[in-house]
Amino acid sequence: MISKRIIPCLDVNKGRVVKGVSFINLRDAGDPVELAAFYDREGADEIVFLDITASHERRKTVVELASKTSEKVFIPYTIGGGINNVEDVREVLKNGADKVSINTAAVLEPDLISKSSSIFGNQCIVVAIDAKKTSKGSWEVYIHGGRTPTGIDAVKWAKQAQSLGAGEILLTSMDRDGTKDGYDLELTRNVVEAINIPVIASGGAGSLEHLRDVFTIANADAALVASIFHYGLYTVRQAKEYLLARKIDVRLTGRK
Repeated sequence: MISKRIIPCLDVNKGRVVKGVSFINLRDAGDPVELAAFYDREGADEIVFLDITASHERRKTVVELASKTSEKVFIPYTIGGGINNVEDVREVLKNGADKVSINTAAVLEPDLISKSSSIFGNQCIVVAIDAKKTSKGSWEVYIHGGRTPTGIDAVKWAKQAQSLGAGEILLTSMDRDGTKDGYDLELTRNVVEAINIPVIASGGAGSLEHLRDVFTIANADAALVASIFHYGLYTVRQAKEYLLARKIDVRLTGRK
């Protein structure tokens, strides 16, 4: 059995970690490299950095973040935001990141997924999907940091991304993001059942029960967590001990 992963998410805006609700009303949560190093020591399985305004403002991801992180973080980490072409992917990986997350550019130019996957391997390519529920009960893909609706169905897009060579899907419920009301289990389960590559569930973690549910009900492969870790409600170890006590297989590492 493959262990479930707990992945702190560091949303980066102008060099600082921030957290908001449904992608707005951002609060400062610290220095990204120092926070990532802290979560490494605490026993996180991976780290995800998302430069949440890079695509919207037409900026490239700060490659320096990848380089600085490689000096202090020894678990796998993913960097996303503003990655527009193969050269951007190459630069971020060359400077230390293990994976890149592609969202807006993947939708606008799907060939970027296949090109990047063929050059660097699909294990390096994470396709991020920001999805919002529609009045018809489906979920629509949004790009540019959640600002632009696309008319694309999120489940169909996940299937297409897999066929193009994505190695993993980072699935964020925009409706649940930052609310602490729990993950969108229906959305997550629908995507998990539609594809056979790992799905990282994101958006809504507010309690340890929410982590349990996204693994046992929605069958996610990993859970992205932000607010409850950043603001000290729970530690990574507390989360993993809780899950282990409920017979959910996670790797318990790091300090007590």
